[in-house]
Amino acid sequence: MMTLQKKATVVSSSVAALLTIMKLVIGIASGSVAVLASAIDSVLDMFVSLFNYFAISNSEKPADKEFNYGRGKIEALASVIEGTIITISGLFLLYQAIKKAINGEISQYMGTSITVMIISLIITISLVIYLNKVAKKTNSMVIKADALHYKTDVYSNVAVLTSLVLVHLTGYEIIDVLVGSGIALYIIYSSYELIHDGVLVLLDRAVEHDIVEKIEDIIKSKEKVNTHHLLKTREAGHQTFVEVHLVFDCIITLMDAHRVSDKIEQEIEDLDKNRDWIINIHMDPYDDFTINDSK
Repeated sequence: MMTLQKKATVVSSSVAALLTIMKLVIGIASGSVAVLASAIDSVLDMFVSLFNYFAISNSEKPADKEFNYGRGKIEALASVIEGTIITISGLFLLYQAIKKAINGEISQYMGTSITVMIISLIITISLVIYLNKVAKKTNSMVIKADALHYKTDVYSNVAVLTSLVLVHLTGYEIIDVLVGSGIALYIIYSSYELIHDGVLVLLDRAVEHDIVEKIEDIIKSKEKVNTHHLLKTREAGHQTFVEVHLVFDCIITLMDAHRVSDKIEQEIEDLDKNRDWIINIHMDPYDDFTINDSK
């Protein structure tokens, strides 16, 4: 059965393929650097979405003897690669804009180009709405990255459409060059967040501070837990890992300590039903943190 994440990548790949054909034909025929820039971006969108499908397919595989913690980090790796590809595409588009300005090229088929960009804008907005809904339900980093990517496409499509209309009305080709350059710079800027977030996940950054505080509040609310230490959190794809040492009275039964730990685990999982929580609780009969810390 195809998961919601996989379905989203199939949809985005199909849409990117459609937009690529539309924009590439018109971009080459018209000579508009803005339309061509948008077309090249759609080509990259298609390949990135296909790569995302591969990443999600692998990240959803269960843990095994070779990958004891699963393959969730491949989503973060995909995010870094996607951000890098976006950066490269932005640099290429900037080159195309400068080249047109130097050679003084003239745009053609403006009416058809405007129509194509209007259709493209409507399709892209619809896709962004869909991907945002999937990202909210699944908490998938790859889908979030895909949604952000296509959101930048919405802005670039609006800019391209505006430039086409202005060039058509005024005949000033410099508008096309400036808009194409602006889109290129914005694409490069937008890729930073994808690379930044992906690298932090690969480095095992802790989850959001407010979630860590809520986990600590849950632990502190249990009277039978004297204290806790070595609380660690990290994320990998749709999975959130939590490790903590709980300190109980040495006279408590193992059964009672286990019941309290189970209750804590359940309350942590209830913090966010969209996350796949992997919780590991170590039960101590006394506070050995200072002893271990001094070694």
